[in-house]
Amino acid sequence: MDNLAHTLTGAALGYAGLKDKTGLGLATLMIAANLPDIDVLGLLVGENLAWRRGWTHGPIALLVLPVLLVAAMLAFDRWQTRRGTRPEARPPVRPYWLLALAYVGIVSHPLLDFLNTYGIRCLMPFSDRWFYGDAVFIVDVWMWSALAVGVWLARRRQRRGNAHARRPAVAALAAVTLYAGAMGAASAAAEDIVAREVAARGLGVPRLVVASPVPIDPFRRLVVFTTGTALGFGELSWLPTQHLSLSPRLVATNMSDPAVAAAAARDGRVADFLYWSRLPFAKVTRRPGEARVTVGDARYNKTPEGRFSVHAVVPE
Repeated sequence: MDNLAHTLTGAALGYAGLKDKTGLGLATLMIAANLPDIDVLGLLVGENLAWRRGWTHGPIALLVLPVLLVAAMLAFDRWQTRRGTRPEARPPVRPYWLLALAYVGIVSHPLLDFLNTYGIRCLMPFSDRWFYGDAVFIVDVWMWSALAVGVWLARRRQRRGNAHARRPAVAALAAVTLYAGAMGAASAAAEDIVAREVAARGLGVPRLVVASPVPIDPFRRLVVFTTGTALGFGELSWLPTQHLSLSPRLVATNMSDPAVAAAAARDGRVADFLYWSRLPFAKVTRRPGEARVTVGDARYNKTPEGRFSVHAVVPE
């Protein structure tokens, strides 16, 4: 998910009551909820896809990063105390509670990241398998809205001394959980509908069907299926009635073309892309003595050339 969703989740957890356990509790929850995304540093060394949602989202990082965060928060509190700038209203910082909140915040991160089609390698470094929830779009305005309203109402109630100030944040977290579950169930149902329709059309049993959520509209899915050597595209909508539209044309993946393997062996960008890709397909353009290989992912493009694609030229 995007970092606003992670931040709002951390804030909602705080206003649901956890922030009151210790000084710096809210800040710790919000930072911890974003902490695994330090893998963005891979951009600086050209390793974004190889690093993305891997080590920093796996069990070792989830154990170690909260300890480092708590050490930093304690150092910050002591630094403010020495300078005489520590807010008087801040409660005492309790290290064990701070550590517990850091773990709660950081665990929320892979749970949210699992929900979309991008995927997460939550077992790294023990396994490089990708896991996908296919439940919500990577930027979901309904989750933003529910969490933001819950935090805002809880904060306002707290300032007014309301005895039930936590309820809006708790309700927001519950609503988001139910929404994500319903969206995941809808995607699973869509994938089953597509698989049965593909088989009914005599195209065989699909090896994989992905029903991708779209922005804003929770009742629509973009669908992609693979029969092994070809890909099919379509769209399923639930309103006003269930309707599935599949493109009559299949697109060859070309992944068995030896030029694709040669490009992956020759160019690390292609190898990293294939490592990350879930539904790869390629376009190979041959010229005398060379082949130009373009690799895309059908989750995001209907042709290999698109926003998420890589190119390489290999000799032949």
